[in-house]
Amino acid sequence: MSGARDQVSRLLALVPYLNGREIPIDTVAKDFGVTPARIIADLRVLYFCGLPGLMPGDLIDIDFDALGPDGDKVVRLTNADYLHRPLRLNATEAAALVVALRTLRESSGEAPRDVVEQVLAKLETVTGSSGQVGHVVDVPAHRSAVDPYRGRIEEALKKRRQLRLDYLVPARDAATSRVVDPIAVLSRDGHDYLDAWCHLAEARRLFRLDRIMALEITSTAAATHDLTPRDLSEGLFEPGASSLVATVQVAPTARWIAEYYPVESVTDLPDGGLRLTMLVSDPEWLVRLMMRLWPEAMVELPTSIRQRVADLATQTLALYDG
Repeated sequence: MSGARDQVSRLLALVPYLNGREIPIDTVAKDFGVTPARIIADLRVLYFCGLPGLMPGDLIDIDFDALGPDGDKVVRLTNADYLHRPLRLNATEAAALVVALRTLRESSGEAPRDVVEQVLAKLETVTGSSGQVGHVVDVPAHRSAVDPYRGRIEEALKKRRQLRLDYLVPARDAATSRVVDPIAVLSRDGHDYLDAWCHLAEARRLFRLDRIMALEITSTAAATHDLTPRDLSEGLFEPGASSLVATVQVAPTARWIAEYYPVESVTDLPDGGLRLTMLVSDPEWLVRLMMRLWPEAMVELPTSIRQRVADLATQTLALYDG
């Protein structure tokens, strides 16, 4: 699925990329990382864009015959000279990018860090000799906060020892103490995680290192669970045998939910909304999510969760009445 925000960014980049050129549709799709069908859909939007006045001569011209069954499958876009320059960053955008790159530099490995350093140096150079954007903020070193934990975890893995840790659970705003058998240290999206068997939950769990409040190596040998380290390339959520299958309906204005949260399937509704199938490991998480997104999202199934949301909403309204 391609969201509206992604499409707008793509449209703004497509015009200077295509203007005055003839490029095979497959090449355009490959360069933008989408399907040819998505590019054609984008072009149908661009076809109605142009200078103020909205007269035929003011709109961007696209040769759709070339994209048809009998065409040569080449994209031809003209009458868009006023958008010939690629987008440029303003000061706020540049500052945000600098901050993001500095954060990425602190949380990446050696090879990616070299690339980030090169991009960051170029960006800080072109944003001005005064360096106002380049020095907008100093990002705290993420590694310095989690490296002590990483070192102790790696020591526990080497010695095959259990770990005792105090862990903050943001969803419940509570800290828990637990004993775990470490399996591996993993990284995803700039964060480090401990993959471990948790004796409190009696199940495998993933712990983010920067949410660990205290950690110590015990003298107890870690049990062998015959588990290989998790593959986080597809995301952090791993459905379990007890995961709940939920059906959620979202309004047309909330289609972004399908891109922000992990979903199993998406069905378009006649009113422009969506029906989503989600795998949920914690029913209370879904209840809180629906309370936050109401009225743009509601649970259809299971009915027990739908009723729980309704009851909680009634109790909340009663507090206001009181």
